[in-house]
This record gives sequence, structure tokens and C-alpha cells, in this order.
Amino acid sequence: MKFTIKSDLRSRVRIHLPMKKMTFREADTFDYYLNSFPEIIDAKVYERTADAVIIYNCSKVRITEIIKDFSFEKASVPERVFESSGRELSAEYTDKIVSDIILHYAKRIILPISIRRLWDGVKTVKYVIRGLKTIKNRHLQVELLDAVAISAAMITGDYRTASNVMFLLGIGDTLEEWTHKRSVSDLARQMSLNIDKVWVVTGDGELQIDSSEIACGDRVCIKMGNMIPFDGEVSDGEALVNQASMTGESVPVRKQVGSSVFAGTVVEEGELVITVTQTGGCGRFDRIVKMIEESEKLKSSLESSAERLADRLVPYTLAASAITYLLSRNVTKAVSVLMVDYSCALKLTMPLSVLSAIREAGDYGITVKGGRFLEAVADADTIVFDKTGTLTKACPTVKKVVSFCEESEDELLRQAACLEEHFPHSVARAVVDSALDKGLMHDEMHTKAEYIVAHGIASHIDGKKAVIGSYHFVFEDEGVIVLDDKKRLFEDLPDEYSHLYFAKDGKLCACILIEDPMREESADVVSKLREAGFEHIVMMTGDNEKTAAKIAAQAGITEYYSEVLPEDKAGYIEKAKLEGRHVVMVGDGINDSPALSASDAGIAISEGAEIARQIADITISSSDLESIVTLRRISMLLMDRIRFNYRAIVGFNTSLIGLGIAGVLPPSSSAMLHNGSTVALGLKSMTDLLPNMEKDIKK
Repeated sequence: MKFTIKSDLRSRVRIHLPMKKMTFREADTFDYYLNSFPEIIDAKVYERTADAVIIYNCSKVRITEIIKDFSFEKASVPERVFESSGRELSAEYTDKIVSDIILHYAKRIILPISIRRLWDGVKTVKYVIRGLKTIKNRHLQVELLDAVAISAAMITGDYRTASNVMFLLGIGDTLEEWTHKRSVSDLARQMSLNIDKVWVVTGDGELQIDSSEIACGDRVCIKMGNMIPFDGEVSDGEALVNQASMTGESVPVRKQVGSSVFAGTVVEEGELVITVTQTGGCGRFDRIVKMIEESEKLKSSLESSAERLADRLVPYTLAASAITYLLSRNVTKAVSVLMVDYSCALKLTMPLSVLSAIREAGDYGITVKGGRFLEAVADADTIVFDKTGTLTKACPTVKKVVSFCEESEDELLRQAACLEEHFPHSVARAVVDSALDKGLMHDEMHTKAEYIVAHGIASHIDGKKAVIGSYHFVFEDEGVIVLDDKKRLFEDLPDEYSHLYFAKDGKLCACILIEDPMREESADVVSKLREAGFEHIVMMTGDNEKTAAKIAAQAGITEYYSEVLPEDKAGYIEKAKLEGRHVVMVGDGINDSPALSASDAGIAISEGAEIARQIADITISSSDLESIVTLRRISMLLMDRIRFNYRAIVGFNTSLIGLGIAGVLPPSSSAMLHNGSTVALGLKSMTDLLPNMEKDIKK
């Protein structure tokens, strides 16, 4: 692709493609292409001018090569990118606002006074109807106050004030609608599916293939804890499916042969084979958007309280206007009171603040499913961490396989990988990856594998029962024994590693030593969280005491619990809440799901199990735990902004009412100052809470 350089600064370049403008699809294609390169920190494409601004961390020659290699025809972009793009939405609302401003001032210059008054009279009818509807619904809301104020201005002949009020109200409505839709669209895009591989059922068994290769009519197997990738109908199996992301139901729904299932829902217990009925993502994305728009989770308690207060203040404003008129017999003073209300600003700025904070969190790789969870994070004094994949790296590795039988270490690893590849856990991935690295390919040598949450996997290999999992599961639940001549070897297993036990026919065959090093940033993050106000920082793990103590010491955590089960984590959180504490839980696995549900705000690592991400209220990128510190800062600054907005609105508008009653401010000035301050606060509420931090743009 040919291009010209319009500006060239250090690590930042603005280029122009040889065209007058791009279509929305072309702009999204070029944007996706540029942001797919790790050398490019951020890239923004402007369709109106066919320009792109690129921030990079490599040589200028490399950037030139990337742009030259681009072609609209050859670029491969997933359809979901176009489905969820907010580019057309932003252009639509930008044009609308610009058109409204031009039209408002152009009519004053071009149209004669009589036509302008007729125009304003017609527009007034719309606001009067909106106000009357609130009376019909037996609610005195801000729409009624707007209707009375505009009508009073028209009746008293103050047409300019009425026109300005309607103009500012229109701009305010457009800004609110735009920000709400943009924030919801961003959130929906972050919640959209990103499933690369699926298990398809063929005549020769199960085969793992790219999800893009699936067509309608294919049969796909979904194991426990995994997300359903397509809409379909159950053709085999029975399971409990968590459908909260689509229907809002909190209780899992039983699915059996003949039942319909939705993409984006999660198999919580059991296993299903579905016949795919829809592979496209548009319907799924639309359902996510609808769910978010209708969800009360978007409202924090402060936001909801402000909106309820806004409606409660409407009658008092009307009463104040009536009393002013009765005492002064001055229509102008009474109208000045009507021109000012608390409701408009409260109802505009509070939702904008919350939705903008959710959008900003998304810029840092943090997906928040509602404003009340930001408030929960801000109020929290206790944070509970799972260990594996959370405080430790999301990619544990197999350090060694210790054989306790006649079979070789490689053969035992091959069999273990055959079992583990079906289930979503970082340790399972470590076993599978280790086998792949050694070139240990395998056929499906086992019978149906059964996953026992937080314990392990049970199946049969060559007619012998095979189990793999924790010490508790293998030795205590399954009664596996260690042969006498191998007991010394068993006792000498190093404690610095996590142990995964593999047994067949009731005898221990292998212990797989898993190295799960702590994340480099864990200790620093724990320290920052303590400085940010968390009084209790807790680590909970199913690992043995020595491994838990080692990681806790390295992370700077003094309160930790080892060898815990999922119900133990949830039980700790419930107990802490009964003591009056506000608890945040951070986890990544199926076994963390009960604790994530029990907490005031559950945070899931994005590369963890699908069910953890589904149940969690917040999802963060697993690349850096610093996101939790950023989340805490955004949450606390959001609460500060909401409180500031509340104080500013009440203080400023009370002053305007007082000046109006005293006759200092005429209605037009009161309306202008009131609506101007409302729009200003609304625009301020849309700004970033952390303006000076460099955002980690997630690819």
C-alpha cells in the first residue's frame, strides 16, 4: 500500500493513504491490521481523512514495511471485528451533534422571527407531551419540569430562553445516548467470545479443530467448565448450563437431548454434544448488548440513589416556583426557579461517569460488567487471591515426571496428556504442552473422561481405571496405594514443586512435578494494594503447606490457607462478609467459581477457565496483575467523581435558584447557566479518570 507521511515525531507517525476517505469497513480493516503487530503500541485510523496515527516501539523501517505490505484485499479480519466496531456509531452521533449546532444558530440568521417562533412552538409540543406522560404514569419526573419551564418561557414571550433550553436539552440527550451506547458497545465487545479451538465429533471420535472451520450441522462436544461456542441443539448428553450472560438467570438450567443452547453460556456440570445451528456472531453480540442495556448491574448504589433523589426533587422545585410567584407575584422570578433543577444534571452526569469508567477500564484490559462492581472494589477492605495462575504465572510448566512403575516417564506423560487435554486448567495445559514439546503424540486411548471439580480426572485406559489429580483425590478419595519398594522415592519428592499424581488400577504410576513460578509483579502488586487500603490480603490454594508458604512469603502475604477445597474458599468469604468486611476475590479456575460468586466483586484472570470468566463480575488481562491496582484506582476515583458531581450540582443549582428568587438572574441567564453547567459536568464525566497513565493497549 502506498502512503505519504504527514508528520513524523519520535515513536509516532501520522500517515495518509492515497484516497479521499475510507469506508467504515476499510477503516476497521486497516485498524485491525495495524494493531495486530506487537511492534505497534497503538494505532488509530480516521476514515474521514484516510489518515492513521501510529505509535510504535521499533525502527521506522519496520513500520514502513508493515504499511507497504498492507492490502485491503489480502487482509484477513474476523467478522466479529466489524460486528462490534463502534466506528459507525461515533460518526453517526458526531454528525448529529454538529448538525444540531449548525441548525440552531443558522435558523437565527436565516429565518424570520415569525417562522422561528412557529418552529419553537412545534418543538415545545414534544416536551409538553413528554411531561404529561410522567403525570399519566403517576410520577413527577424531570421531563415534567422541563415541560413546565419551556411552556412558561413561551407563554411569557421569552422565546430565546425557550429555544436555548430545548437546544441544550437536545444536546444533553444526544451526548448521554451516545456515551451510553458507546460504553455498552465497548463492554459487549469485550464480553464477546474468543474461542479458537473446539472439539468436533466425527465417526472416528473427537477431533480438535479451529472454530472457524465449523459449519451448521456439525456436532461439537463441550466439556464441563467450558463455554458453548455456537448456538445449537443438544444431540447427546445432559448438563447444567449457566445462562446468566444471555438471560440473566442466576440458577443453572438443565439441558438434555432436544434442548436449545446459546453461544456464550457455560457448561457448569456435565457434558453436551450439540448440533450447531448458527455459526455467525451477530445475533450473539446483539443479545449481549441487550443484556447489558437492561441489566441493573450497570448501576452503582450511589448512581441509583442520585437518580432516585433527582426524581424526588422535582415536586420541590415546582413547589418553590409556585411559592415564589405567590409571594412576589412576579412571573419572571417564578420562571427563573423553573429554569433550574437538580434532576437534569444528576441524571446526566451519574450514568456518564459510571459508563465512562467502565469504558476506561476496558482500555487497560479490564472488563467490568456493571457500575456496582466498581463501587464494590472501591469499598473493599479484603482481597482473596487464588495461587495457581493468579499470583503465580498463568503458564506453569512440567519440571519432571517421576515414574513409580515399569513404564517410562515419556509414556506416562503421554497418557496423562491424553486425559488432561480435555479440561480447562493451567496445570492441564502444562501437561499437554510438555507432551507436545517432546513430540509425544497420542490417540484417544481412554474411555469417557470424568472431571471432578478441584480434584482431578477419572477414566479407563486399557480396561484399567485411571485417575489423575491432587493428593486428596488420588490417595484419599480413590484409595490409591504406593508400592512398598517405591515408598522411599515417594517420600523424597521435592516440596518446592506442585505435585500432580497419576495412577492406574489403584496403584501410583507417576508424579508429575509442576513448576509454577510466582509472577514477577506479584510482590509489588500486593504492596501497592496494601497501600491502596486493603487491610486483609489473603492467599488460598489447594497446594501443600510448604508450596503455599513459599509463594506467600515471596508475595509478602502473611495470611494464607493451603490444601483448601472450593467450598472452603467460598466459606471464608461468606464468614468475612458476616464480620462486616467487603471482599474481592481473584481467581482463574473452575474451583474458584463458588468463591467468585460469593464475593462482593469477583475478578477472573482472562486466560483462566471460561466458567470463571462467566461467573466473575470483572475480568482482567492475565499478562499483568498491575491491572488490579489500576482497577482499584479507577474505582476509587469514580466514587470521588460521583460525590464531587453531586456536591457541585446541588451547590451550583441552589445558588442559581437563590439568585433567581432575588431577581438577580433573569430566566434566560438561569437557564443558560444551568444547562451550560449540566453539559460541562457531563463532558467532564466522560473524561478519563487516569489521564496521565499510559494505557496498555490489548491486542
